[in-house]
Amino acid sequence: MQQLSDLLLDWYDGARRVFPWRAMQGETPDPYRVWLSEVMLQQTGTATVISYFNKFTTRWPTVQALAKAQLDEVLTAWAGLGYYARARNLHRCAQIISSEMNGNFPADLALLQTLPGIGPYTAAAIAAIAFNAQSPVLDGNIERVLSRLYAVTAPLPGGKPELRELSLGLLACARPGDMAQAMMDLGATVCTPRAPGCTRCPWRKACAAHAQGIAESLPVKPRRRPIPAHVGAVFWLTRKDGAVLLRRRPEQGLLGGMMEFPGTPWQDEMADLAAHAPADCDWRALPGTVRHVFTHFKLALTVYMGTCGHTSSVDGIWTPPGRLDEFAIPSLMQKVAEHVYRSTKEPGR
Repeated sequence: MQQLSDLLLDWYDGARRVFPWRAMQGETPDPYRVWLSEVMLQQTGTATVISYFNKFTTRWPTVQALAKAQLDEVLTAWAGLGYYARARNLHRCAQIISSEMNGNFPADLALLQTLPGIGPYTAAAIAAIAFNAQSPVLDGNIERVLSRLYAVTAPLPGGKPELRELSLGLLACARPGDMAQAMMDLGATVCTPRAPGCTRCPWRKACAAHAQGIAESLPVKPRRRPIPAHVGAVFWLTRKDGAVLLRRRPEQGLLGGMMEFPGTPWQDEMADLAAHAPADCDWRALPGTVRHVFTHFKLALTVYMGTCGHTSSVDGIWTPPGRLDEFAIPSLMQKVAEHVYRSTKEPGR
């Protein structure tokens, strides 16, 4: 194990990727930046996260600064990253660390997992990277690297306990934080899902899957089930001065606490429009649909436009369309606004 760790760390010292949240060689990692990046990187790629991370840390450079922010500010800054429960948990976690822990992140794995939004993987990553603890970090890249290195053919997720034990063995070195990041980088740049660059791999001679010629077939994953398709309608309601109606979604559930244009439920068949329209007016359906893919289903929305003369009985927030970016609007609703803009700007409309 020690020889494997040394081989990979030597490679990592010359090939490590540079990220704004990653400490350079010789620097002490900042637990706040490690935590923030790990939360952002859940279900989101590094290319997308970089700009969000830089904006967040410029606006809120410390956990105390983030704790003092309003939730709406955090949600607005998060808009476009998706999985918005992460943003709510991020804000709550910052408040707990700031008020109950004197702004200091705990190094203890079990204590980290008591904080909002920090599960077993995130806790292990924070403990290893920020505090150099020998914690079993196991993201998708590391799962792939270990599956191939040891030719683990047990299908995931059932094979995870074995991979976790193998990870612990490799982390039993003087630099477990760097070791975890080295395996991440190896999986992202060399031991890729398709066409792995085995000739460039520091573990090539030790890799059981390479020796057996089965590297590209590992790890074994279950066959994906078809994603259900849902439909719905969304209402772009304006008043005479051009302001558009927004409403806040319930705090719990999908896109919780975010702002949206009123609409019908999302289900297998279109719901009754009249029962869900925010006002009684002449509604005009725009051509085409707004399409969006969530984790567990895909959605097609028909957009209806209408103008309301009397707004006193309409529940919601009115805002000029040019100021929509001041609100916590998810990417789905941004697509709706773009669809309206394109449709109304087309010649002949």
